[in-house]
Amino acid sequence: MRNIGKGLVGASMLIAAGGAAAQSSVTLYGVADTFVQFLGNGAVHSWSMRSGGNSGSNFGLKGSEDLGGGLKAIFTLENGYTINNGGFFVDSSTMFYRQAWVGLSAEKYGSLTFGRQYQPTFWAVYPTDPFRGDEVLSPLSAAASALDRHTFATQSAAGRSSNAIVYQSPIVAGLKLYAMYGFSATVTQPVPQTLGNILDLALTYSGYGAYVGLAYQNQHAGTAAIPGLPSALNLLGTERFTGALGYRIGIVNLQFNYTYNRSKDAPAGSLAARLGANNSYSIAEVGATIQASPADTVEIAAIERDVRGVHDNTPGVQLGFEHLLSKRTTLYARAGYMKNNGSAMMSWPGISVSGQNATQTMVATGMSYRF
Repeated sequence: MRNIGKGLVGASMLIAAGGAAAQSSVTLYGVADTFVQFLGNGAVHSWSMRSGGNSGSNFGLKGSEDLGGGLKAIFTLENGYTINNGGFFVDSSTMFYRQAWVGLSAEKYGSLTFGRQYQPTFWAVYPTDPFRGDEVLSPLSAAASALDRHTFATQSAAGRSSNAIVYQSPIVAGLKLYAMYGFSATVTQPVPQTLGNILDLALTYSGYGAYVGLAYQNQHAGTAAIPGLPSALNLLGTERFTGALGYRIGIVNLQFNYTYNRSKDAPAGSLAARLGANNSYSIAEVGATIQASPADTVEIAAIERDVRGVHDNTPGVQLGFEHLLSKRTTLYARAGYMKNNGSAMMSWPGISVSGQNATQTMVATGMSYRF
């Protein structure tokens, strides 16, 4: 990371900032990550170059200003991009897709921030996914973002919310509280959607080699324009209940997480009701992260996504390996397998499943550089 101090800004900015500039800092940071992938998508096989297999390619600015008395003004602006072609990640209409927020932080009382931010549920689960919730090659991200015949109208956990107010408490005896309320938001990509207001609460504990995370999320109803449907689909209000556990034994960190997504009943005559697209579903992941040497890490995960009331499910397994060439540069490899049953259509994010009952096989190797 590169700190941009007062010696790097122009004289006019120094004059305008006055004495407060000495207590301010802005940091430029980011990740450049690319990989080559082989994909078996049912009977279709392909090779491709993609971005963000270990950590999403991004660059950002974060800063703080000391206001005195332990109070700070803080902000973060973080872009997501695809290094293989130089484009924006996921949403080409959004410059700071990953994060864009500003707020206040106090040592004794925690922080209160406003803007586009990670959801508390994300922070509760993050330490228990061996692949760290990566938006491209994590099987947990694949399960969370899957769209299939019986869950079109059951909203999935996005990981981030726009128009959000987030409170994070200080850590007390290993406990930390997260609370978020997000106002309705509209997005245009990957499909046009209007998302309802959202409440998200999480409590985490870390200590004695153990980690525990609990979260509750209530997403209000919205709408989505999904290609192939006769009209806009009514997205149903959805509750999510999440539990996450971790325990370190020597070089092995054991990890587990479970989420149950429960949708509200579809109104009679609505498109969601006519399609039968409002089934609840669960996601369970168990795995481990092994620090084989100071420079080498092995990840393993088994996952299953089950749709309630029908015979749609997807079990999967994934292995990962990372080797540090330096503190900034990592070489990595991934190998994964998923078996879709019934009308389940789960694959790694950004991949369209070729058809029902299509197995998904992935092998990838890449490089990640942090700055």
